[in-house]
Parts: sequence; structure tokens; C-alpha cells
Amino acid sequence: MRINQKLRWALVLSGGGAKGLAHIGVIKALEEKGYPEPSLVTGTSMGAIVGGLYASGMGIREMSRFVLEEFDITRYLDSFVFKLNGPMGKILQAGQLIGTLTGKPGMDSGNQVLGLLEKLTEHKSFEETRIPFRCNALDIVSGQEVVFRSGNLARAIRASMSFPIFFEPLIEGEMFLVDGGFVDNMPVRIAGEEGFKHILAVEVGAFKTKPTHNFDTAPKVVYRSLEVVLNLMRSQAGKDHPALVIKAFRNDTTPLSFDKKRELVALGEQAVQENEKALAAFFGSGLRAFMARRLFRKSAAAEGD
Repeated sequence: MRINQKLRWALVLSGGGAKGLAHIGVIKALEEKGYPEPSLVTGTSMGAIVGGLYASGMGIREMSRFVLEEFDITRYLDSFVFKLNGPMGKILQAGQLIGTLTGKPGMDSGNQVLGLLEKLTEHKSFEETRIPFRCNALDIVSGQEVVFRSGNLARAIRASMSFPIFFEPLIEGEMFLVDGGFVDNMPVRIAGEEGFKHILAVEVGAFKTKPTHNFDTAPKVVYRSLEVVLNLMRSQAGKDHPALVIKAFRNDTTPLSFDKKRELVALGEQAVQENEKALAAFFGSGLRAFMARRLFRKSAAAEGD
């Protein structure tokens, strides 16, 4: 099938902590196959980070190089709570955690992360991005979703990734903003509201039963609680149906698996290879591609029921 280089389509990137590094591999593989770049990128949490940097103009190869060769999350945290290992480290972590949480709204201010995002986005606003971009957050004052379409790009991304307990909420006026995944972890709806029907979504997590030994630390319990809540919300709410969903996840990774960043980026590239036929139909032109898209869409709808 011929590639429709003029296709107007939206890319939606889900949240998932470290698992969202797979988004880098997905975008890299799409570029290498010669598919046109998206006309809109939307994302939440880690999807907002990868999507926002990509939309701002950071090349995906440069992003991949930075993540694999330079990025160390502990370098961008105010707190040493994530940096200590061994028995003594655990004791100090517990003491710091109790002291921090009784006096502050989060273990980390997020200021160093914001500084990094400002640098990587070159201090751009939404109006200055190479590709239009949207991300979301939850305002815990009003209980409402906030969708960012204008203003400072780095601050919006920082709001979208503000996972409670770990990071302090981002304050904007009267709003206290936390992780967008709490309200919509794969914001297909936002792309739809922007007028897009040709939507490619990348999902980096799937809800599955896990053995009890997976919950041996407080952060893992918190993340699992979020997974449970999001799964219940998704099952009870109306479903947004993108034209195609690429699933890039593996059972041995968690939202904290930053030590497996190379494997996670490779996982995204592998997911593109595994969805080669569906992607050819998504980006294809002509009657054959149209019929193939209808077939894939019916199949996806049947899986969702």
C-alpha cells in the first residue's frame, strides 16, 4: 500500500512512568519507516514528557541518545530518598519520607525537573512548537481536568507528570495540578475534540493480576493503586476509540524501571514491527488501505467489548 504523506493524524501517548520510555522507540521506528509526522501530539504524564519534547522540535534520535547515554533521574531530584540503597539507606529513606510528608505536599519539589524541561524545550510556549501539542493534568482544588493548549510548555509538562507523594503539585494561580493520568491516562478524547478522527494511540501498560511480592515498597503500592483506579475508571466510563492502538509493554517492568531504559526504548521499536500491517493500513492511501482500516477497526472494537 502507498503511504499517504499528506495524512492528517494525531499521536496519543499514554502515561506509565518509566514504561513510557517505549514511546521513544515507537516514534523512532515510525520515522524510520517513512511515515509522515503527526499533525497533533497529545499525552499525559510520561507521554506528555516524550510527546512535548518531540513536538517542541527535539529530534527523536537526539531524545533517544539523551535518555540512553545521559539521563539519570536521580540527578534531577531535590530529595535523596530515591538514591540510597542497602539497609541503612532504607532506614534513612523511611525517616526522610515521614519527615517530608508531614511538612510538605510532596517528597520532591520538581524544581530541578522543571529546569531540565525548560532547557530541553528551549523555553518554548505551546504557540512555538513545531507540531501542535496538548497535555492534561488534574486540578485537585476544583476536581476538574485541565487541558493545556497555550502558555509555557515546560510548566504544562511538569504539571502533567506531578505524581502525588513523589512530586509537589504544580501551582498555577488557584489551581493545584497533579498527574494527568488520574483523569485520563490515554487522552484520545483530547485529539477527538481537536477534530481528529485518524488517531494512533500508544499504550504502555496493561492491567493484570500481580503476585504479592510485587508490592514490597511504598512507591510500588502507590503506583499499583493508581493502576487499579484507572482500570476501574476505564471499565465504567464510555470508551474513546482511536483508529489504531499500539501496545508496548512487558510483564517485568514497572513505572519505576528506569534501570531498564534501553530495553524499554527497544520495546517501542519492536511494537511497531509487530503492528506493521495495521500501520500500513493506517497510513495507506487508496481503496485497499480503506478496507484494511475498516477491518482493523472492527477487530479492535470487538476486543474492547
